[in-house]
Amino acid sequence: MSVSKEVIKQCLISKQREVDEAEIVPRPVSFEENGNYVIVGVRHAGKSYLLYQRVRQLQAAGKGWDEILFVNFEDERLAEFQTDDFNSLLEAHLELYGKKPVVFLDEVQNIDHWDKFVRRLADAKYKVYVTGSNAKMLSKEVATTLGGRFFIYDAYPYSFREYLAAQQVNLEQHWMYDTVQRSQVKRHLNDYFYYGGLPEILSFQNKRFMLSSLYQKIYLGDICARNNIKRDRELNILIKKMAESVKQPLSFNRLKNVIVATGAPISVPTTIDYVDYASDSWLILPMENEVGKLTEKEMQKKYYFVDNGLLNLFLMNSETSLLENMVAVELCRRFGKNNVFFLNAEKEIDFIVPDQKMALQVSYTIKEEATYNREVPPLVKYAKAHPDWQCLLIAYDEESTAEGIPVVPVWKWLMEA
Repeated sequence: MSVSKEVIKQCLISKQREVDEAEIVPRPVSFEENGNYVIVGVRHAGKSYLLYQRVRQLQAAGKGWDEILFVNFEDERLAEFQTDDFNSLLEAHLELYGKKPVVFLDEVQNIDHWDKFVRRLADAKYKVYVTGSNAKMLSKEVATTLGGRFFIYDAYPYSFREYLAAQQVNLEQHWMYDTVQRSQVKRHLNDYFYYGGLPEILSFQNKRFMLSSLYQKIYLGDICARNNIKRDRELNILIKKMAESVKQPLSFNRLKNVIVATGAPISVPTTIDYVDYASDSWLILPMENEVGKLTEKEMQKKYYFVDNGLLNLFLMNSETSLLENMVAVELCRRFGKNNVFFLNAEKEIDFIVPDQKMALQVSYTIKEEATYNREVPPLVKYAKAHPDWQCLLIAYDEESTAEGIPVVPVWKWLMEA
């Protein structure tokens, strides 16, 4: 069953009103004037609002809705939308306005052959912006179809700076030396630390309930339903294990054994598939060891959660895990998730960013002797072997120098970007 052009027109017009009335926190994203974009990320990371931001930029440059086509494919009126209906989109806008539009397709990942449609648009010199909540949107087949015509942008939850802006915290030039403003930043860090930076969570008082609801959407919709998983108990156990082990490398065999120990039979190949599904949904960010053979890198990774609020649903009294996860996500946001590694060799370093010549160790506190001895000496040794690298130890709220290594509080490090 297809969708009529009258329904499509209703969707286009109602979306225009929604975009015009939306309150937008501008994010530091610059779009190439002549570029086409595919924006991917976890649900509610703010992908739609990035499109709204781009629409506002086009409007400021003189374009009206007669030159902008914006459709959200999660609109229930488009539930029966088929591949053949893509042409009707363009026809509906043409009938309304008679002009060639810039095309915005929001959450398009569930429509078959969307990539062929946007390739055709790009070939016809349309400007196109696409969002989706699944990394499979960028599979080899899709990449081949798009043929290098599109920029890929990874959308993450708010950085801490963006979070403060969304909370209308206006910091003066030398705020770091102002006791009141510094205290304000630290107070907001506490919420950001435990509840994360997903934009739509900020306005709710009961943030944990909303995070739990969002997780169920990701779990049941983006993972189970999309991948046709009928028995999800094994998947649930796997995600819980990844959450409680967020600081340690995990092998597929180890994950399989944990699941089997609970009485749920599962094979290593199925375990690998489940990890891939969680990664494709942007729930987790896999990270490789910087050294080692290819098989070791592929078979034993660390798994971080894309947002601290989602991770915290599974944890109790695990501030160290939350701190390391927060740093992992920020590094992926700044430098790209494929450019951040951990080091597990004769030295153990939490994060290595080779392109930036950066090595980071993360510890909630180093006041205890055992913690100090575990965290500091490996980084000191690494720094001596790499004198031109920036080596830092990030703590929650400690600032000092440890054997020549700067110890930086996480709130200060987050604000440096």
